[in-house]
Amino acid sequence: MNVGVFGRTVELDAGRVAVSEAELRAQVGEYVAGDRRTFDVSVALPDGFVGDVMAEMRAIPYGETRTYGELADALDTAPVAVGQACGKNPVPLVVPCHRVVGAESLGGYSAGDGPALKRRLIEHERNAGD
Repeated sequence: MNVGVFGRTVELDAGRVAVSEAELRAQVGEYVAGDRRTFDVSVALPDGFVGDVMAEMRAIPYGETRTYGELADALDTAPVAVGQACGKNPVPLVVPCHRVVGAESLGGYSAGDGPALKRRLIEHERNAGD
C-alpha cells in the first residue's frame, strides 16, 4: 500500500502489519501531524539478518539516530551489511530506518524520494517538541 508522507509516496507492505490499511493510514497521518511518536502495530519481521536489523531499528527512540556502524557493532557485522538490510525494510517509517545514518553523511533511504525524505523525517522528529 502507498501512503503520503510530506508530499512523497512511501510504499508499505501492509501484509507485514497486524492492523487494517485504514488504521495504518490513520496512524501515519497522526505521525505526520506530530500527534504520534510510535506506531501501535505488530510487525511481522522477516526471518534472518534483515529481521535482526529491523529489530535494532525499532529500538531507536523517536527523535534520535544511530549510525550504521552502531547497529553493525550491536549485530557483530559490517556497516555496509546493515545499510543493505535497511534498504530491504518492507515497512519504512513504521520500522524507522530513517533513523539510521552514516557516520559522516545522511546515508541512503529506500522510501519516498530517498535521502530528501529521510532528512525531512529526521527534522520532523527533532523539531516535534518545539
